[in-house]
Amino acid sequence: MGKTENMEQTINVERIEQLINLFGSLDENIRLLSEHYGVSIINRDTELKISGEPEQVMTARSAVEALLKLAARGEQVTQQSVNYVISLVGDGQQDKIEQIGQGVICVNTRGKPIKAKTAGQQKYVDDIRANTVTFGIGPAGTGKTYLAVACAVAAFREKTVNRIILTRPAVEAGEKLGFLPGDLQNKVDPYLRPLYDALFDTMGAEAYHRYLERGNIEVAPLAYMRGRTLDDAFIILDEAQNTTSEQMKMFLTRIGFGSKVVVTGDITQIDLPRGKKSGLKEAVEVVRNIKDISVCMLDYRDVVRHELVAKIVAAYEKRSAVREKEKKVKYVKAKG
Repeated sequence: MGKTENMEQTINVERIEQLINLFGSLDENIRLLSEHYGVSIINRDTELKISGEPEQVMTARSAVEALLKLAARGEQVTQQSVNYVISLVGDGQQDKIEQIGQGVICVNTRGKPIKAKTAGQQKYVDDIRANTVTFGIGPAGTGKTYLAVACAVAAFREKTVNRIILTRPAVEAGEKLGFLPGDLQNKVDPYLRPLYDALFDTMGAEAYHRYLERGNIEVAPLAYMRGRTLDDAFIILDEAQNTTSEQMKMFLTRIGFGSKVVVTGDITQIDLPRGKKSGLKEAVEVVRNIKDISVCMLDYRDVVRHELVAKIVAAYEKRSAVREKEKKVKYVKAKG
């Protein structure tokens, strides 16, 4: 058979700023696209020309057009967003690019707008806004905690709630509380550090301490929630995969009038003793069909840390899927 003839596609770009954004520093974004699809991408004035094998050219064109839409909205095109768009195009889901960054959640202490960076993150934010209780479940780096805190700060600034309550179970993930220095608060503070970090970034340390003294902000271990009813509050339960069934039920029944709840966790990183069922896993099974409760599942494509994190998460997810398949095969053989 003869070799497939190359083809060329031309994309007209409205503004030169979009091209500069698309190409990235030292043309790193275009180089990434070219290498991934095995095509040549060059620009002449405000035209982009993509050449190579027909199928690869058309796929690369879809990716470039999706990234140009991001650039046209003023979003910064990074290697992370290029990899994300490549994965969407590969799954035929490039239309999801329209869902990214639909509105600013809040502005952080550096004046930078906080937005969802993936379609999964946007759904998560939309679910938080639309429901009283939202479960955000996914691997590390998907923004579960940070976006929940940003939504809490936004609700507090808009005065739709008058308190922010952040909590997580103080489960000993390899370390022993007894060996940590200081009183009880000092011992549990390391477990709450990610929550402090997110609050400091979105609100600022000075404002945080001011509202903490007034009682408008509370950061505490889950055990401190027992026996309370939490009205007019935005409550975030972080690392919920490490709650027991009893703890999760206790927490969910603390919800008061005018409150909003976000429960975050990664069901692949459970630090409970062997044989102890995760309260998060059970809760999702029990309440997911109740009105005004949403379960949002995030995956490796929603990871917004270093690109290697997404690859590591994807590799673990693949390994987990293989193991589940092997278990089913062994079960069927044992039954047979």
